[in-house]
Amino acid sequence: MLRARVWLTCAAMLDPVSPVLTQPCRIGWEAQRRQVDLEIERPLKGPELLARMKGWVTVDVAKANEIFAKFGRLKLLDDRELVVECEGPRELVDLEAALAQAFGDQVSLEYDR
Repeated sequence: MLRARVWLTCAAMLDPVSPVLTQPCRIGWEAQRRQVDLEIERPLKGPELLARMKGWVTVDVAKANEIFAKFGRLKLLDDRELVVECEGPRELVDLEAALAQAFGDQVSLEYDR
């Protein structure tokens, strides 16, 4: 299993950025007839974090999620850094080629070559 950090181009500054989860997602409830004092925390999953980057990065995040899913699996390393896991080097190379074809230089992967 190989992992690569995902870098995207920031829509505002046009430099490479990698989304990180700085705090878990907190979910609570409101009820019509009673007070619910319950909140749960959980980290987002990799595809969820990437989807939330819509408008903040220069790529179509839905299309990027589809491409990542074809070749590997997006996840949060240590519940923080967005990485893609691929079965082997061939899948990683094919993923890079597919990303380059779809987005040019707007997405890059960082890994030990």
